[in-house]
Amino acid sequence: MLSGPLDSIPILGVSLVDFVWIVVGLLAMFAALSVIVLSMTWLERKVLARLQRRLGPTRTGPMGLLQPIADAIKLILKEDIVPSSSEKLIFWAAPLIVVISAFMIWVTIPGTHAAVVKNLDLGLLYIIAFAVVGILGLILAGWGSANKYGTLGGLRAAAQLISYEIPIIMVVVSMAMLAGSLDIREVVAGQSSYPYLAIQPLGLVIFFIAGLAEVGRTPFDIYFAESEIVGGPFIEYSGAHWSVFFLAEYINTFAIAALVALLFLGGWSGPWLTGNWDIIWFLLKTYGVLLVVFWIRGTLPRLRIDQLMAFAWKVMVPLSFLTVVMTAVYLFYDWPAWTLTLMSLAGLVIVGVVIYRKMMGPANRVAEVWARQQALRAQTPRSAQSAPTDQATPT
Repeated sequence: MLSGPLDSIPILGVSLVDFVWIVVGLLAMFAALSVIVLSMTWLERKVLARLQRRLGPTRTGPMGLLQPIADAIKLILKEDIVPSSSEKLIFWAAPLIVVISAFMIWVTIPGTHAAVVKNLDLGLLYIIAFAVVGILGLILAGWGSANKYGTLGGLRAAAQLISYEIPIIMVVVSMAMLAGSLDIREVVAGQSSYPYLAIQPLGLVIFFIAGLAEVGRTPFDIYFAESEIVGGPFIEYSGAHWSVFFLAEYINTFAIAALVALLFLGGWSGPWLTGNWDIIWFLLKTYGVLLVVFWIRGTLPRLRIDQLMAFAWKVMVPLSFLTVVMTAVYLFYDWPAWTLTLMSLAGLVIVGVVIYRKMMGPANRVAEVWARQQALRAQTPRSAQSAPTDQATPT
C-alpha cells in the first residue's frame, strides 16, 4: 500500500507533481523548437533568395509559408533505405544521439527569467557537456554506414568539432568570470547596466565563429562537403533519418544564436516594453543573429580542411585563451570597464589586420608582378615592341 499523497512520491529524485511539470515542459519545448525549425528553414530560403535576387518559396501557402511543412511531410513519407552491410544498431542509434544531445541543452536555456524548463546553477557547464555528445553521434553515423566516405566524414567532423569546442569553452569561462556565476540567468542579470558585447567584443566574435563551426554552417560545412566526400556521415541516410540530422543542426544553430543573445546582448532585457515583452526581446535578438548566420552562408565560400584546422589552432584557440587572461587581469586589478573594452578591441584589430594581410598576400603579389610588367613595357621603345621577330614559324 502507498501511504501519503501522490505528489510526495519521489521519481528520479523529484516529487510526482514536479516530474509531471518537467515532462509537460519538455513536450512544450519540443513543440516550440519544431515550430522554430520550420520558421528557420523558411526564413533562410527567403534570405538566400533575396541575396541572390530570387523570390524563394512563393507557391505553397501565402508567401510560401507552408513550404517547410510540405518538405517535412515529404521527408517523412520518403522511402527509408538501410544499407545491407551497415551495422543496424549503430546506424539507427546515431541520429537519435545527435538529436537528443541538441534537444537536451535547451532544458536549461531560458527564454525569459521564468521561461525555462529547469534552471541550473551550473547551466553553462551543462550545455557544454551535452553539446559534446553530438560528436559521438556523427562518428557513429559514419562508422555504422559501412561507407568510406561516411567514415571519413565522421572523422573530419570529430576533428572539427573538438577543435572549435575549445574556443567556445574558454569564452564561456570568461563570461562566467564577468558574471561570477555559471547560471545563465545570473549572466543576463549581470548585463543590467551594459551588455557584455560592450566590454568583450573579441569574445563575441570568437564565440560566434566557433559556434558556426560547431553546427557545421557555411563556411565550416566541411565534414559533409558534397564536392569532396559526397555527403560525409549522412551519405547513406535517407528520408526521416536524414531529416533528423538536419533537425539537430537547426536546433543547434538556434541554440548558438540564443546563447549569443544571452551571453553578449543582454538576453531578454530591452530599453522599453519590459515585463511580459521579455520573450519578444529574446526572440528579436536571436533571430537577428540568425539573419547574420544566413547572410554569411550566402556570402562566403567553403574553407578547405587544412584552412579550417589551421584557423582553429593558430587563431581561435590562442585568442580564446587571451580573452580569459584579459578578463582575469581586468577583474583582479578592478580596472574600469572601458579598459577591458580597449584590450579586447586592440586584440580584435591586430588579429584582423594580420588575417587580412595574409589573405590578400596572393592578390598583392599578382598586383606587384603586373606593375613590374607595365613598368618594363613603358621603358621599352615602341619600335622594339612592334618589330617582327626573326624566328621561323614551326611547322
